Amino acid sequence: MHAPPKDAALTALMHEVSSLADAAGHAILELYETRFAVTEKADHSPLTEADLAAHRILVGGLSDIDPDWPVLSEEGQDVPFARRRQWSTYWLIDPLDGTREFVKRNGEFTVNVALIHNHEPVLGVVWCPVLKRLYAGHRDGVAIRRDEDQAPRTIAVARERIGTDHPVVAGSRSHGAERLKLALDRLGPHELVSMGSSMKLCLVAEGAADIYPRLGPTSEWDTAAAHAVVRAAGGRVTDLQGQELRYNTRESLLNPEFLVCAGNPDGWLRRLGLPEA
Repeated sequence: MHAPPKDAALTALMHEVSSLADAAGHAILELYETRFAVTEKADHSPLTEADLAAHRILVGGLSDIDPDWPVLSEEGQDVPFARRRQWSTYWLIDPLDGTREFVKRNGEFTVNVALIHNHEPVLGVVWCPVLKRLYAGHRDGVAIRRDEDQAPRTIAVARERIGTDHPVVAGSRSHGAERLKLALDRLGPHELVSMGSSMKLCLVAEGAADIYPRLGPTSEWDTAAAHAVVRAAGGRVTDLQGQELRYNTRESLLNPEFLVCAGNPDGWLRRLGLPEA
């Protein structure tokens, strides 16, 4: 299993993956306005035919790009850690991140594709089908945002503003918790921007939000693609001890609780009172 390419070749790979995510997004939109059926998975999360259609397109396309890199998908078969731990490089995808937003038809869902190498996201593509908005980035380049047919533009996290009044906080549209409310009360005056799916991480990546604290469960495919974008934009995605999130290190595919921010997370974690004693 070979390593990902570098520099310009990694940029070319990012563009190829972006086109594939767009194709998956078209399949999702074909079902978006129909009377689609919603079933429930074992973890009680919703599943639609759009999730499965996007999954098939992505798995087939990524396998064509490089058959040596396995694909781990939210909608794929479970892969035991004894097998996964042998993967140095692999694709980690969420074919439809924000299925609850899809079902609500509010447009705040994404197609997430990440390339993981040595437990780190080295390339990420986040495609928002309804908004026709792309976020992408990789370790050897900058992060970009592209809207519809406009030229892509470079994005970067906001200048670190830990001591500022009224920081902008990205929050979940469908997942709330009393602990998060308490943390934001400790933060003091702030502006909360609610958003679905991995778009919350992208708000920090483009400087539209200062932080995104996530208190509650997420899976690795929920964060990996946008994590790569945040890193390329100069930001951090860390656990509540300030350590960068890592992927495929244990049997569980659940993330620890985390914070997305610019620069050193310690100041924000102190203001939020996290981790709680």
